[in-house]
Amino acid sequence: METAYVLVNCDLGSEEDIIEDLKHMDSVSEVHGTFGAYDIIAKIETSERDKLKEIITWNIRKLEHVRSTLTLMGIQGQN
Repeated sequence: METAYVLVNCDLGSEEDIIEDLKHMDSVSEVHGTFGAYDIIAKIETSERDKLKEIITWNIRKLEHVRSTLTLMGIQGQN
């Protein structure tokens, strides 16, 4: 299983809408609003690394009001 954590910066006031959008995406297993430098963290789990790239690039980053993302990839065998 491939795992990534995506930290999301979004426009002020759009956090709840983006969280709802993320909750309905395939492969998104967890979503939380956060305090600090990023507004939202989402855990993505797929069977293939290429699928992670597709979800992050074409689904999450294309959401309206998403300003930027930072992706942290899990390391196989260190879980």
